[in-house]
Amino acid sequence: MFEKIKKWYKQGLWTEEMVMNAVDKGILTPEQAADILGQEA
Repeated sequence: MFEKIKKWYKQGLWTEEMVMNAVDKGILTPEQAADILGQEA
């Protein structure tokens, strides 16, 4: 799921808020979210 969400974020289909919601739901880890958003974990 990480690769799909990363692609969707780059395409502009997902927002930063949506990525963080995926972390809250246990779909992504905080480290994966930081990678997608281009931030330090």
